[in-house]
Amino acid sequence: MKLTSIILPLLLFLLATAIPEETFSQQRFPAPEFESGYELPDVITPEPRALALEYGDVIVLLLFLLVTSWVVIKKRSRQWILWMSVGALLYFGFWRNGCICPVGSPQNMVLSLSDPSYAVSYTVIAFFILPLIFSLSFGRVFCGSACPLGAIQDLVIVRPVSVPVWIQKSLGMFPFVYLALAVLYAATGTDFIICRYDPFVGIFRMGAEFHLIVLGISFLLTGMFVARPYCRFVCPYGALLKVTSIFSKRHLSITPNQCIQCKLCTDSCPFGAIDKPTPDKLVHDIKGRTGRFMLYAAIIPLLMLIGGLALSSSHVFLAKAHPDVYLAHLLIDNPEVMDDLNNLDVQTFLGSDRTIDELVESAGEIQASFYTGAWFTGVFIGLVAGLFLISQYIVRRRTDYEPNRGDCYSCGRCMKYCPVQK
Repeated sequence: MKLTSIILPLLLFLLATAIPEETFSQQRFPAPEFESGYELPDVITPEPRALALEYGDVIVLLLFLLVTSWVVIKKRSRQWILWMSVGALLYFGFWRNGCICPVGSPQNMVLSLSDPSYAVSYTVIAFFILPLIFSLSFGRVFCGSACPLGAIQDLVIVRPVSVPVWIQKSLGMFPFVYLALAVLYAATGTDFIICRYDPFVGIFRMGAEFHLIVLGISFLLTGMFVARPYCRFVCPYGALLKVTSIFSKRHLSITPNQCIQCKLCTDSCPFGAIDKPTPDKLVHDIKGRTGRFMLYAAIIPLLMLIGGLALSSSHVFLAKAHPDVYLAHLLIDNPEVMDDLNNLDVQTFLGSDRTIDELVESAGEIQASFYTGAWFTGVFIGLVAGLFLISQYIVRRRTDYEPNRGDCYSCGRCMKYCPVQK
């Protein structure tokens, strides 16, 4: 697929959606009056970022994706990809403070679909969909050089160790679980957990809560030896890119000509993303693997049912992350907290015009939505577990060393080490 076939539709999309937006905000409840004499401080609301600059971010992202795709497919240069990743880190990371970011955009998309009063901006839609479109054509080029979260991890790789395949594949399920939970909490209007627990936002903004600073430093220290730990074992947007990249039309290739089986690519890849040629023994054992494949495929519905039952039975615990549910349980289980003047959550509620009955009714509705959402979330997790099991018994015959289209980050290291020239 030619790059021009992608550029024109995307530019038309940006021009068609370049409509001025107005932002309205209002206080949801009357300001509480505290008996202790405490007065709410004046709220200073920062001016919204100019709409032209937001669309400028989209154009910058589009340029990064276009150039990276060209570098990966045509230029085949690891050095260019490295400098592109540095540029993305400086621009999207430190200058834009890690926001807007495609990694957290699925939450905005889900909330806009579940809550008609929540309007998602065109820029967020563009940031969500552009990397996915490019991954369908060229693989995970966004991860390779346009994602600041990936870039900051890629730059600290010092002495990567090889993670056993079974551990890597098992931990690779977690991003899908994380994505499912993030969708659940976003759909119920509870929280954006991907953004709340972004390990690098504190580094990008040069300040955050202490636990986030510790989390970010821990990921970077781990990333010196286990390459890109957040990308490989946590990133929920990476789970989406992994699926779409499998169907990429033109993906990064290790060698421009015939593979000479030197194995240098496997030694150069710190992510274990190079698939080896299929052993003859594995090909001959295909009948035995077919039997296990059919067995695990048959139990997928059971795994989905177990997942739905397990998570729906925990819906009350999951719903307590919502402030209304948490506060309702707190007031019912511990009514004495209403006399605690130091509990701002309780005192703010008591100073509002809401009654406890209204709060309990609201909490009940939220818990009911969590019950339904937890069912679907559990079913999805069960499906992922089942697909993971049967994927172990899918045999694809390979005669050369090839990048795994789902796990490859298009970093270009394998191309650099390949001795075969154009």
